[in-house]
Amino acid sequence: MVPCSLRSTNKVDLSYDFYNKSCPNVERIIHNVVSQKLVEAPVTAAGALRIFFHDCFVEGCDASVLIASSESNKAERDSEINLLLPGDGFDVFFRAKRAVELQCPGVVSCADVMAIATRDLVNLVKVGGPRWEVLQGRRDGLVSRASRVAGNLPQANQTISHLISLFKSKGLSVLDMVALSGGHTIGFSHCRVFMPRIYSYNKTFDIDPTMNQDYALSLRGPCPRKNLDPTVVALNDVTTPFIFDHAYYRNLHKGLGLLTTDQKLGVDPLIRSYVNMMAKEQQVFFNYFVLAMIKMSKIGVKTGSDGEIRSQCGSFNG
Repeated sequence: MVPCSLRSTNKVDLSYDFYNKSCPNVERIIHNVVSQKLVEAPVTAAGALRIFFHDCFVEGCDASVLIASSESNKAERDSEINLLLPGDGFDVFFRAKRAVELQCPGVVSCADVMAIATRDLVNLVKVGGPRWEVLQGRRDGLVSRASRVAGNLPQANQTISHLISLFKSKGLSVLDMVALSGGHTIGFSHCRVFMPRIYSYNKTFDIDPTMNQDYALSLRGPCPRKNLDPTVVALNDVTTPFIFDHAYYRNLHKGLGLLTTDQKLGVDPLIRSYVNMMAKEQQVFFNYFVLAMIKMSKIGVKTGSDGEIRSQCGSFNG
């Protein structure tokens, strides 16, 4: 049984009923916006999930990734790794915040809007992903700098030991890392992120030997070496790309992981047991994914004078 209030790592209480009096309809308002956006653009769920992850890993879950750059400040959003974050993900957060402001001005943080909207999007994806109660009470961060992003987000070519260290630095376990990686059951990646796997992999292999060779060759069509269109993407889950399920883990058994880090999870002897467990039963994946999302959503949260309630998510107040 989950208690009504959990204490985060920086000694701040978040609660499930934070807006019960100040904005009792906040979840319904956000749900309505999210539902409409998902009809318009089904890829929104994957985009929002990825943006939420990037937000929490840099400065904590404080909506700092939503801030637009100014003449005097290059914000997180414009760091190189964040330039590929999908516009539909940003749009759904901005829309949801505007809808909330109309009914509860100056009450609900962008950070909480992100947490609630991301939960709803995962749950509303075709067939339906898991649902969980969202802890609330975050305030929006007062800092957003591109220079602070480096080293705080996973890279597609990193080693498993590096990834484990990174997640550990955020208070997340190996099991959390494997469960959160399952978010790649939806969404897409740009060609340049995985092309090193399908062309001139090393002196011995032209294609990454851990990758299904037919799958790799099929990716060369949309992702040619010459005249590459930088906007072209490939689906993260080649079997059920628009369903939030456990197919991602089953794909790893077949060499169908798109990113290097994905496939490494399936072959690493220390992690493979977790992958096998989630590949075997979808509800097991859902359970661990929910626990990891709740845990991640508490990273570096801010309250009181540590933050503010932005009137617009893309800019600081004042």
